[in-house]
Amino acid sequence: MTEINPDYVELDKQMSSKELDSSPIELLEKIKQEGRVWDELSEEYGVDNPDPPWRISLEATCDGLAGGYWTPFNICLPKDEREPVMADDKKIDSNERRWEEDKLVEEHYADVPFPEKQLLALAHTMIRRGMITEDELAKHMKDVDKRLNMV
Repeated sequence: MTEINPDYVELDKQMSSKELDSSPIELLEKIKQEGRVWDELSEEYGVDNPDPPWRISLEATCDGLAGGYWTPFNICLPKDEREPVMADDKKIDSNERRWEEDKLVEEHYADVPFPEKQLLALAHTMIRRGMITEDELAKHMKDVDKRLNMV
């Protein structure tokens, strides 16, 4: 039998005390229902690479939200050495983001393949934390769609 990592149990206790707004987001629910996944698109366009072209941007966004790739994550430091998180701080350390991702995937995106489920969970987190609005995301998506479908 696999044992549960006690550090994860502690993290789960810490994160559970935070208020995660996991209520559905209309735009993301629409994407989940109507969107296409990389496996379909890569086959349609004859692309052999198993990773979607946006995968690096997704990982870079996650790193950027944590304060940057070269910045040590607060949660990795001993508790007495951690910097206090300010109310207006938009950083999300990687453990907290992954915890939110797990919870959001479990509740909303379990039937979506990876890495699309990670992308939807990140967008969900960013919208609920006020980093981007649903309307702004929809506009960016339209702009990208327009560029991709230029003739």
